[in-house]
Amino acid sequence: MKFLIIQTAFIGDVVLATPIVEKLRQHYPEAQIDFLVRRGNEGLFTRHPFIRKVWVWEKRRRKYSHLWHLAGQLRQEHYDWVVNCQRFAASGLLTVFSGARHTVGFTKNPLSLLFSRRISHAIGEAKGSVHEVYRNLALVEHLTDSSFQMPRLYPSEEDERAALSVVPAGKPWVCIAPTSVWFTKQFPPHKWLEVIARIPERYTILLLGGPGDVKACEALARQAARPEVHSVAGRLSLLASAALMRRAAMNYVNDSAPLHLASAVDAPVVAIFCSTVPAFGFGPLSGRHYIVETLEQLPCRPCGLHGKKACPKGHFACAESIRAEQFPMPE
Repeated sequence: MKFLIIQTAFIGDVVLATPIVEKLRQHYPEAQIDFLVRRGNEGLFTRHPFIRKVWVWEKRRRKYSHLWHLAGQLRQEHYDWVVNCQRFAASGLLTVFSGARHTVGFTKNPLSLLFSRRISHAIGEAKGSVHEVYRNLALVEHLTDSSFQMPRLYPSEEDERAALSVVPAGKPWVCIAPTSVWFTKQFPPHKWLEVIARIPERYTILLLGGPGDVKACEALARQAARPEVHSVAGRLSLLASAALMRRAAMNYVNDSAPLHLASAVDAPVVAIFCSTVPAFGFGPLSGRHYIVETLEQLPCRPCGLHGKKACPKGHFACAESIRAEQFPMPE
């Protein structure tokens, strides 16, 4: 059997599709499993033990010309199954033109009528809503079983060494990932400073982020005015960041990619939800996890699934009303 999994959205979305890899591996140990991601996310699968090939779509540059070129390459692979985890037309085109014997995806995809098999995808706002991992696993339930499977990443020994290289010797550490692509998903810097002030001084505090987060993390480190606060933004790969989080005494994250990195390595995590809510199905899955959100009943929350560039009401009360005392401290 030969499988291709498609997920070309953000980092966290890719991580939440990894249970499909684990499940297919369990049921088809001799199968070839490939994964297609957008440029920038391929680092999640460096030396992955169960993935044969990672296809990369140049989504930001020459988006559609590369899509057609990629579709032609996929046709030459003669896949038995293409599993599309996305709900957008471009991924639907890749699925349809892959030439695979069978295709499966969500009914929300505009091209799903052309798939061999269609699965519903419902995002709710009520408690008890289904996690995105369950929704993704439904795509292969007919090929495997209905059991739950955790997301999983595989940091290498090299990743572990890189993670330890940024930690001052002799002290335990906590990680804070203070940024997000979306403003209304991001706990404000002045509120992070309140949390940092409560973390015991025996812990080194490491500020995590990608290359685009360097300025924000460095500014937060300066404002914290504590010698044990260090920015390591832009210095670690995705897998090395996951390795660092796995060994941390605690990780503090927004509703963003680091939350799902923590789940994939079972790292202890405190997840902050500002404008979004855990009931959307993107909450933490680590064995030791906590959720922090406003205790006020705000009629405007949630204001959207993905967050927004600014608070529509102008007050950002879903973040400003969260108190530092709500945050569990490392043991």
